[in-house]
Parts: sequence; structure tokens; C-alpha cells
Amino acid sequence: MAPLTLADLRRHAVARSLFTPVTLPQAIARLGFVQADPIRAPARAQDLTLRHRVKGYRAGDLERRYAALKVEEDFFVNYGFVTPELHALMHPRSALREWPAERWAEAEAVWHFVHARGEAHPREVDDHFAHGHTTNGFGGRSKASTQLLDAMHYRGLLRVARREGGIRLYAAHQPQTPPDDVPATLDRLVDVLVMKYAPLPQPGLRQLVAMLQHAVPQWKGQLRPALQRAMQRLPHAEVDGVRWFWPAGEDPASRRWKTEDRVRLLAPFDPVVWDRDRFERLWGWAYRFEAYTPPAKRVRGYYAMPLLWRDEVIGWGNLSVADGRLQARLGYVGAAPPSGKDFQRALDAELAAIADCLGVSWA
Repeated sequence: MAPLTLADLRRHAVARSLFTPVTLPQAIARLGFVQADPIRAPARAQDLTLRHRVKGYRAGDLERRYAALKVEEDFFVNYGFVTPELHALMHPRSALREWPAERWAEAEAVWHFVHARGEAHPREVDDHFAHGHTTNGFGGRSKASTQLLDAMHYRGLLRVARREGGIRLYAAHQPQTPPDDVPATLDRLVDVLVMKYAPLPQPGLRQLVAMLQHAVPQWKGQLRPALQRAMQRLPHAEVDGVRWFWPAGEDPASRRWKTEDRVRLLAPFDPVVWDRDRFERLWGWAYRFEAYTPPAKRVRGYYAMPLLWRDEVIGWGNLSVADGRLQARLGYVGAAPPSGKDFQRALDAELAAIADCLGVSWA
């Protein structure tokens, strides 16, 4: 049996994540977690991620259909959208900072207010309770009611019912019963991560398991044993001196993993490119998200999207919409884009697909 190679891992990483497009509920169920980000350049990260994996997806479909979908807004390793099954695995969640009795009394009063109304806008809560203002994590002033609602949502006392103009409207959520078997629950959470981000080099697996401290802070002390169990039970192999892991039942060297003659512009948080260390190991160059980098220090652009051609990430694109038309500025790791008509046709098709998703024109 031939040894596993980086070429096998690249093909595996691309083909297993960029599956044949399905319905929106099916895609969410398959991904388990869709990372959210508010930046629109040219659309939000959740839309740019889902458009590759959902038939006929249009920007904003997730938010428009949220209330009717089996999905929850919540914090996993980042903030985003999770399946009800994943949501249940993380709750009841107790934050690292304990609330004093008076804070619990405020939360209980708000919970009963929201429960009686069915759903509530933060403004309604603030008008009713007049909690005043407080200092936020950025040193500015925020409404105390908003901070309390955020904290109650994080603890699982409230859920996001829907959004109105981008503002979260909350509904009461019944507290859940703690699991009987915490190690088994942690193993299931790790499996969600591996299913989404595999194949994972050992540093990436270690990083993701450590990030579960934000999802389940109540079990922070049990994450190291969970990592050790994962490294023992998951299939793995060493490639170029690094141990790689993937889900049980998969073979990265299998011929089932086939890539298409397609160009794809990927969101910076797309599972194919999310792990920057893995990215550099697979494609041989460093990609960084530069939206929060000072303009003078940016190398590739404010919201440079990795450009995938077949199973190689060969460059990046900065996209915007002006006067109802999609604009694209592309850059390449090499001196020039691939020669030949196949690449140009595939690139044109991808830009046309993005324009269609956004509801704007192209070319």
C-alpha cells in the first residue's frame, strides 16, 4: 500500500468539504456548524460558505429562513449557526465568571418577561427594566440590558428566535439537564470538529480542542484528556513528519475523493481554508485574514478570498459591488494565472455564480 502524500491530503480536504450541493437544511446538518461574520465583502462569511454547498443559494437565505430551520445561533469554537444536536451537547453552559445573586435575580426577571411575550427585542427589555448603561469590553458604553441578554443567551437561558434588521430577537429557552457522561459528550464535540475540518494536522487538532473552552467552559479541565483520547481513537498517519487525523471510515488516499475542474473563491472562514497552519502545509504559502490589519501593512487585501483551482489554492480575490456590478481584483502566488482556456472559463463561471448569489450583474 502506497504511503499517504500531501497530494492525497489536499484532494481529501477539498473533495470532502466541497460536497455536491444539497438543500440548506441538509448542508447545515452535514457541516454541523457554520461560522458567522458580519463583514460583507461582498457578502457575509456564512453566505459565502453556504453558496458552495447549497443548491441555488442566495445571499441572506440563512437569515431569511432561520426561524423555520432546525438551527440555533450559538458559540462553538467561534460564533455562528449550529444544529440543535450540537447545541444540546454544549448546554447547560456555565460561564467562567460566576453571577452574584442579584445578577441571577435580574436574569430571572428578564427570562419571565421574554417568556410571557414569546419573543422580545432588546429595546423592549431595556424600556421595561431600565437597566441603564455599563462599560463594554472595548471600553465604550453599552446598554446593560444588551449585555445581560448576551450573557443569558451564552448560558442557554435564551435563544435567538430571529433577527430584525440584524438585531437579535430573543425567546426563552428551558434549561437542560447536564449529561451523565461528560467524556463521551466531549468526544462527540471533538468529532463534530474533525468532521468539519479534516484532514487535520496534529497542531490543528490541538488548537480546535483547546478552543472548545469557549463552547463548554464548564468542562475546560477535561479538554486535555479529550484531546488524548482523540489522538488515540481517530485514524491517522504521518506525512512529512506531521501526524494527520480524519474521521473513522474515511481513507484520504481513496479514489472517491475527486476534485473538479472548477475555480472557487472561498470565504476566509470556509472550512477548506480556516486552519492557517494546515493551509500553509497543504499549499505551501501563508494566507492571513487582513481585515483588521492596518491598510499600509496588508499584503493581499482587506477581505482577500483564497482562489481554489481544482485542488490547488493558487491566489486570492478581493471582490466588491459597485453600481450593481461585481468587481474583482485578483492576485496569484505565481507570476501569472494558469495559462489555457480551461482556467479562464472556470474563473468566469465562478464570478458569474457569485454575482447570481448576490443578485448583481457580472461582465
